[in-house]
Amino acid sequence: MKEDIFMKKIINDPQNLVDEMVQGMTRAYSSIVEQIPATNAIVRSDKASMQEKVGIVSGGGSGHEPTHAGFVGKGMLSAAVCGQVFTSPTPDQIYEAIKAVNHGKGVYLVVKNYSGDVMNFDMAKDLAAMDDIEVKSIVVDDDIAVENSLYTQGRRGVAGTLFMHKVLGAAAQNGASLDEIDELAHAILPNIKTIAVALSAATNPMTGQPGFKLADDEMEYGVGIHSEPGYRREKIKSSKELVEELITKLNEELHFDSRNKYAMLVNGMGATPLMEQYVFTNDVLNKLDSFNITPVFMKIGNYMTSIDMAGISLTIFEIKDDKWLEYLNYPVQTIAW
Repeated sequence: MKEDIFMKKIINDPQNLVDEMVQGMTRAYSSIVEQIPATNAIVRSDKASMQEKVGIVSGGGSGHEPTHAGFVGKGMLSAAVCGQVFTSPTPDQIYEAIKAVNHGKGVYLVVKNYSGDVMNFDMAKDLAAMDDIEVKSIVVDDDIAVENSLYTQGRRGVAGTLFMHKVLGAAAQNGASLDEIDELAHAILPNIKTIAVALSAATNPMTGQPGFKLADDEMEYGVGIHSEPGYRREKIKSSKELVEELITKLNEELHFDSRNKYAMLVNGMGATPLMEQYVFTNDVLNKLDSFNITPVFMKIGNYMTSIDMAGISLTIFEIKDDKWLEYLNYPVQTIAW
């Protein structure tokens, strides 16, 4: 006998969820973003400020809000394409976004490393080439937790992608060429590292089922933003103990040095209260104190979520060029930054 599915969600028909979300967002923030007709792609409303600039486009499956649409606006993304929940946007919708932000200087794609995203953004790039639109791209793979996952060859692209959005968006707004943006993207990518922990899985509104099940006293290290498994499951730990493990893993990648500059992103996964995020942040800063490191840039909040997952991710970005820090601090007009 099939078990009935019941979800506590403020939605209508799950099949219309993404359409209605995009409509609500663009109607509420029409001074910042607008919807490209007949798509679920969102583009900046301030067309004048995009003239003679490289267009920066990102996107992916919905369910990670405010990523990516919340970061469309002056100084950051030119457009974002919203796929169905946890599903890559289709090549034709990505192509429409590319055309909408092409102003003669080319378009740059920021793609998270998931097989569907990589394939569909590449197909859209091919479509653009047929229209003589020059397009280049970067595949972000900042998650250090696991090497391969359910949807990925290599490391996953997660919350560190937002630092890529921010730096490239500022560079484009300041007139950087397509080649300069490509060089910048490949320079910063190896310096962005992320790791996450989950206390509960996301419940996908399309299925009504959680991505995995944890006991009330369990947690999982290294979980992905689509409820992909991590690298270890164990009894829940205190914030300090979580920080000890996550910072140790990040240090193995970045080799912390007090002479260097670092940016930090503490990211809630959807159901983690800000109270807990700030407790965690305090413990992260205390741990970094032991390395004589004080981050020069910090963001704390819900930036790349996983619907209603309880958990948190930590991203550290080693800043090797003062221009990168200037771009992180560059003012933007977006919904969510």
